[in-house]
Amino acid sequence: MDNVTFGITMLICGMGGTILTLWIMSLVMALLGRMFPEKPEKKEA
Repeated sequence: MDNVTFGITMLICGMGGTILTLWIMSLVMALLGRMFPEKPEKKEA
């Protein structure tokens, strides 16, 4: 495997890993949003 092929392989693996990690984080955030919904603040007038 020459340097160019290795570089492209590492590029694809790195980008894929980043996208996968961001997707997992978005799922965790959505799950936490469903478990702990936002409570509306009561306005004192």
